[in-house]
Amino acid sequence: MTLDVNLPALSAADFDALDTVLDDLRSRFDETPQWEFCEGFMAALVCCRREIPATEYFSVLLDLEDDSDTPLFADDAQFQRFFALWMRRFNEVKAALDVDVQALDDERAYQPEVMDLRGAIAALPEAQRAEMGDAPITSFGQIWAIGFMYAVENWPDDWAPPRDKEAAKVLDAALECVVAVTEDDTGTPTVAAFEEDGVPTISEQRLNDFADAVWAIYDLRELWRNMGPRVQPVHVGNKPGRNDPCTCGSGKKFKKCCGV
Repeated sequence: MTLDVNLPALSAADFDALDTVLDDLRSRFDETPQWEFCEGFMAALVCCRREIPATEYFSVLLDLEDDSDTPLFADDAQFQRFFALWMRRFNEVKAALDVDVQALDDERAYQPEVMDLRGAIAALPEAQRAEMGDAPITSFGQIWAIGFMYAVENWPDDWAPPRDKEAAKVLDAALECVVAVTEDDTGTPTVAAFEEDGVPTISEQRLNDFADAVWAIYDLRELWRNMGPRVQPVHVGNKPGRNDPCTCGSGKKFKKCCGV
C-alpha cells in the first residue's frame, strides 16, 4: 500500500460519502458495519505485524460470502469511490501513527473518527428521543474498539504474543487498553465529546480510557515495526541417505555426489 502524503485529509463530506456507500451496501447485506467499526478495523490493520492485503481483509470486514449471488457494490464506480476514500484514510492513519507526538491534541496525532451517539441523541427533539424508546445506545468509542478487536481476532497468528517477554507484556497491556473501551461506559457523564458547553454524555473515566487506547495503538505500531514480520519456519523435505542414489540422477551414491 503506497503512502501518498500529497493527498488531502478526508473532509466531513468524504466521511459522509463513505457512510452513503455503506448505507447502500447495508440495504443488500444486513451485516455491513458502520464506519466507526471500519475505522477501528483499519487501525488494527495499520498496527498489525503483517501487512495484510486488501484482497484478504475486505472479505472479512464486509462479510463477503463466496456463494452469494448478490453483488456487494452497486457497480464498479461505487467500489472505486469507496476504495479510493478508504485508501486515503488508511494512509492518513498510517502517517499519523508514524509521527512522534507528545500529546493527542497535536494536529498530527491520530484522531479516530468516532461518534458521540449519546450526544447526538440528546440533541434531538424530545419527540424523536421518545420514539427511540429503550433501545441500547453504544458508548463513546465502543464501536471503534470493537472493530479493532474484530480484526485482531480474525488474524490470531499475526497478533500472537512474541517470544520476548517484555514485548509480550507491551502487547498484552496495549490490547487490554483497547478491550476496556469495548465495554459500556457506566460512569457518571461529566464531559461533552465535541462541544465544551454541550450536554455531558461521557464519563471522565471513559475519556481517559479512550485516550489510553489511542496511545496503546501507537505502542502496537511501534512494537511490530521494531520486531518486523514473523519469520516463517523453513520446512526441509526428506534428504536421501548417504548410500541412497543421488537425487540429481547421476547414478552415483548421494555421499559421493551432491552429498559431498
